[in-house]
Amino acid sequence: MDFFSSQAESLSALFAPRAIAVVGASSNAQKIGGIPVDYQRRFGFEGALYPVNPNADRIQDLPAFPSLRAIGQPVDLAILAVPSALVDGALDDAIAAGVKGVVLFSSGFAEVGAEGAAAQARLGDKVRAAGVRLVGPNCLGFMNIARHVYATFSPAPGVGRVMPGRIGLVSQSGAFGAYAYAMARARGVGLSLWATTGNEADVQVADCLAWLAQDPDTDVIMAYMEGCRDGPRLRAALALAQANGKPVVMVKVGRTALGAEAAASHTAALAGDDAVYDAVFRQYGVLRARNLTEFFDLAHSAAVAGRPRDRSIGLFTLSGGVGALMADEASAQGLDARPLSEAAQDTLRRWVPFAAPRNPVDITGQVTNDMTLIDRTARVMLDDQGFASWMGFLAAAGASDAFWPVLRSLVASLREAYPDTLLAVSTLLTPERRAELEAMRCLVFADPSDGIRTIAALAGLKPAAPVAAATPASTKAPLTLAPGTMSEPDALALLAGAGVPVVAHRVVRSADEAAAAAEALGEAVVVKIVSADIPHKSDVGGVALGLRGAAQARAAFERTRDLALTARPEARLDGALVARMLTGGVECIAGVHRDPVFGPVLMFGLGGIHVETLRDVSLRALPITRDDALAMVRELRAFAILNGARGRPPVDLDSIADALCALADFAQRAGDSLDSAEINPLIARPQAEGGCVAVDALVVGRAR
Repeated sequence: MDFFSSQAESLSALFAPRAIAVVGASSNAQKIGGIPVDYQRRFGFEGALYPVNPNADRIQDLPAFPSLRAIGQPVDLAILAVPSALVDGALDDAIAAGVKGVVLFSSGFAEVGAEGAAAQARLGDKVRAAGVRLVGPNCLGFMNIARHVYATFSPAPGVGRVMPGRIGLVSQSGAFGAYAYAMARARGVGLSLWATTGNEADVQVADCLAWLAQDPDTDVIMAYMEGCRDGPRLRAALALAQANGKPVVMVKVGRTALGAEAAASHTAALAGDDAVYDAVFRQYGVLRARNLTEFFDLAHSAAVAGRPRDRSIGLFTLSGGVGALMADEASAQGLDARPLSEAAQDTLRRWVPFAAPRNPVDITGQVTNDMTLIDRTARVMLDDQGFASWMGFLAAAGASDAFWPVLRSLVASLREAYPDTLLAVSTLLTPERRAELEAMRCLVFADPSDGIRTIAALAGLKPAAPVAAATPASTKAPLTLAPGTMSEPDALALLAGAGVPVVAHRVVRSADEAAAAAEALGEAVVVKIVSADIPHKSDVGGVALGLRGAAQARAAFERTRDLALTARPEARLDGALVARMLTGGVECIAGVHRDPVFGPVLMFGLGGIHVETLRDVSLRALPITRDDALAMVRELRAFAILNGARGRPPVDLDSIADALCALADFAQRAGDSLDSAEINPLIARPQAEGGCVAVDALVVGRAR
């Protein structure tokens, strides 16, 4: 957080300037250099405004200056609307004039190729050396709606402005940002800051997120991302938003897996780039929107209602069929629609003998005869079970002028009596009436299923809490791995030294040694060829299972060697590994893969056929805590299998968490020298059977 704390002042000068200069200013209010001048004048910017153009004395009725230095007054923000060939000179002028922040509209940089990327890198180096913040290049700029700052040439505000509000919106894409601005205006969503970051030579989406997380005028943050170059910076910004209780709603495009080169490792294939983003978003309570409608619904709802205390919900309906629909959706979303007590149900039956009083509570159309029934029933529900959320389906009654006073009184009454309960209604309302209920912090939905999905999403937000202390650095010595794939015995030995429990085994060089190892290990054993050239041994017949006694082990040694050499004659064989064969338990997989954005990422899931078919895995970008490790295990869809399904004893969850922490610690000590590490399978067993144990391991050192 220190980084963002130190940057907050410079970003405030950028986003909340007291004096603005427009370089390349035009008298034509329809041109790129004229639009920002026109906007500041028309839309009420209260600070100083300086057009800069060496070819004009006055621009849009304002005195013009030949350069930024010629202004002779402090300038917080310089908007550069000049061709790319003039950018360097304009930026040098801004730095010499002591400008604190720059918005660079100009294109022709990284988006056009290597030469443009090099020029953009020079711009970034220049502003960082001077302590100047730069938005762009190739961006639409930003708008601070509350302060009437319009550092943009987007036509969207000219068509109609959004109203000031408490939602900040940041987008890497200018086109997406402009469309989102228009949607906010059309939907009546108020914004605090609107920003587009373009090519991000300096200011990134993460910087904007962090600034909004500390902005007293912002309660909810909306963000659109196409990619990220600095994963730790993004994680730190999301952690700051979470710590300050600012919900983040994110659209992240590019739901693609890593390329074919990742297929050599289950971990890499399963921890594809989008899966890692998904995991990071879940880690920090980010609400990921799938489309623009959901983007605005979630953000607006978070701003109106905030986060419910927990996942419990009371469902009220005037229609049994819709009640069933609501119940199904609540169950699918993991909400707790627990039934009312028998006493409460009896009370409702006395009022309406043919009511369905469990939850959902259906009091039918009887409300037509007694309008007080809705309020009285809602109070019984909330007093009886203390639901964190209450949602009422009122059919089309909201469209009735006669019913409107009843509905308004209902919401006002419930809000006063239950101030910390999330309230929602599903009915048809005019925009004006909807806004009136939302002003009382009551959500309104035309579709009750949309409402329940939204409430479930809000329930997934994490409560505001102090930023977690950094995971302590490892007390063990750093590791430097050799490039390339290790043999299985070397990988097992390395992981065992890191604290991962591994199966009892011996490395042998001959058939006689294999026979002796089988006798020493006792019971059933496995024989596997040892070759760094063959990471997947079973594919070439290099594995023999369920061997008992010396004779079977001796024969298996020779057979697996011959099969491997037939399939891969060029491979180097370094003997065989004889290991005790484990029976029972649950096959799991654990691994670490180096993500290009977030660095090392830990993966855990069910192994065997499940890893290929179900792809039921959980991910965490490192570092992690032990609580993170336990959460990874518990969030699997198939957690019930580990927790003792169908009368089986539960596996030792603590031993899994310990193994995951040991693997994570190993990965961090190996640092950049590690490409990937994988344990497959990691056999999870009950505590009485010794807990989890690694049976096979694959470690790949990173090429340097």
